[in-house]
Formats: sequence, structure tokens, C-alpha cells
Amino acid sequence: MQASAVAWALAAAACGAVQTAPGRLVERAGLAMGSELRITASVADPPGAQRAFDDVFREFDRLDALLSVWRPGSDVLNINTAAGDRPVAVSADTRAVLHAARQLSEWTNGKFDVTFGPLADIWKFDTQNQDDSVPDEAAIRSRLPLIDYRRIEINDEAGTVFLARKGMRVHLGGIGKGYAVERAVGILRRAGLRDFMIQAGGDLYVAGHTDGRPWRLGINDPRGPAGRTFAALDLSDGTFSTSGDYSRFFMRDGVRYHHLIDPATGRPARGCRSVTIVADSPLQADGLSTGVFILGPADGMALIERLPNVEGVIVTATNEVMVSSGLKDRIVVLAQPTDAP
Repeated sequence: MQASAVAWALAAAACGAVQTAPGRLVERAGLAMGSELRITASVADPPGAQRAFDDVFREFDRLDALLSVWRPGSDVLNINTAAGDRPVAVSADTRAVLHAARQLSEWTNGKFDVTFGPLADIWKFDTQNQDDSVPDEAAIRSRLPLIDYRRIEINDEAGTVFLARKGMRVHLGGIGKGYAVERAVGILRRAGLRDFMIQAGGDLYVAGHTDGRPWRLGINDPRGPAGRTFAALDLSDGTFSTSGDYSRFFMRDGVRYHHLIDPATGRPARGCRSVTIVADSPLQADGLSTGVFILGPADGMALIERLPNVEGVIVTATNEVMVSSGLKDRIVVLAQPTDAP
């Protein structure tokens, strides 16, 4: 989820190695928004592709400077500092992300809520502050009244955002990368690229084909060794986003504590081990993987089935694999996921 935002968990790879399509395969990897950003493309003009890759990395850095809680002067930090006091002028990008977050909150009955920021002070799962501590119940309860996405006031005419109560905090970790991937897709398409893959943490978009076929993507085994997949899916011109309890977590007395926090209880959600969303929009898939995880298997799968152009795979807390109706004939289950705490 965001703030330690959602921990991402997706094995992005062509089951085995990525195969080349006609043209030359070029690739770039680096750190962006706190995760590895990897771009792969098959192109006739490698120097032109590398210039487009440069543009994508610059765009990620620009958006991180607006949306991060770790970058001084970001829109998000400015909004949080002025909570309960005054509206803050912010970029159109920040307002667009917050509008999308509100829609996701409505779809998930508030389980996806970017105002969970106050809980990030006591549940520390971000790479910058993880301390593997379990907060006491009083500290959790005192912060729950500050979590309410409906109290984010967005004024597009004035270009401002206002948090209505002092102490509220926005954290966009569960949706920011999805927005950045969506922007990156546009950059690569405008540069003339047709066959490419973008992966940022647990968010991935594939366009066109590899070796003349759709890209084959793997879904991580939530309890298996690193890199092990339990299912595979062929995809083209779509997005694939996974949230899981195995990326940012710690174990205490046999209990797994992870970063996907239920805003109603202030504690890690317990119904799922991983949720993978397949959709057209990276932005929607990013937020939905978090929201569905926190909703739990039954309500989460019901939401997936209601939304157009959205499919999903859920590994439940009891290690059951649930597949949405639109994927049943498309997904290949390679093995039962490993069962462990």
C-alpha cells in the first residue's frame, strides 16, 4: 500500500529469459522511486530508444520530486505540512493522482486510502526507515481518526489541495509508480516504440510482442524462494501489478507483519498473500492491487469481477489460488504456491 506503500511483488519476466523480437533488443535499468526501474524494447534504432529511455528516467525523477514523502519540497510534503491550516498550490500531476486515488477509494469502500500516512509514522516499512517494530494499540488507535480520503479537498480551478484536519498526511506510495509507468508508456509510444516492457517494482506494462508473440509474465510464489513463479500469463498492451505480504515485512513470534495496512484497523491486512491485477491502466492496476489485497479474497474478487477490463489472481491466506473469470482460460498455473507462515 502506500506508505510503505504497497510492497510490490511481481515476477516480471518472460518465463525464462526475454526473447528478442525483430530488431535489436535494448535495455536500461536503474533506481527510480525507491525501486528498480527496468525498460526493455525491441527496436530498429537503438540510439533513439536510449534517448527515449533517458526521457523515462527523467520523468520518474520529476514525478518523484512531486509525489514522494522523502523529497524535501515535494507537493505531498507541502500538503501534509499545511494540513488543517490552508490549501496548497500543487502540480496538475499531483491533483490527477489524487483524483484517481479518490476513485479507487470509492471502488474499494475506503480500503485503498492515501491518507493512511499517520500510520506510516509507527509502522515503518519504507527502505528509509524500516525498524521491524510493532506499535502499541494506543498509538494505532490515536491515528485512525486521521485517515479519511473524503477529507482531501481538491480545487482544480485554484490548483490547490487541502487536508481538512491537522495531523492528516497523504502518502502516495500505493499509486505513484503506477502513474509514472502510465506516463512512461506515453513517452515510449511517442518515440515510436511498439514492442517494449516497463517494470517499476511490482508494476509492469508490456506493449506489442517479443519474438512475434505476447510477452509471457510470471506471478511470484509468495512463500517460495526469490524468483520462483507459480503461474504464467501471456499479455500484450496491458499492465500487470502485484501487491504482496512478502516484499516488505518482518516476522515476530511466528507472525508476519507487512506494509499493506488496513486503514480500518491500523494493522496489516490478513486475508491475502498476494494480489495480481491485470488491466489496461497501470495507474488503476497499482491502486487496485493494494485495495483488493486489503479488501480480502471474497470482496476483492467480487470487485474485480464488477470492474470492466480488470482481471486478477489472488493467493489467499490459506494458500488458495483464485482466478477471475476473464483469466481462467489465459493463465497457466505451473505449481501450487508454497505454503508457509
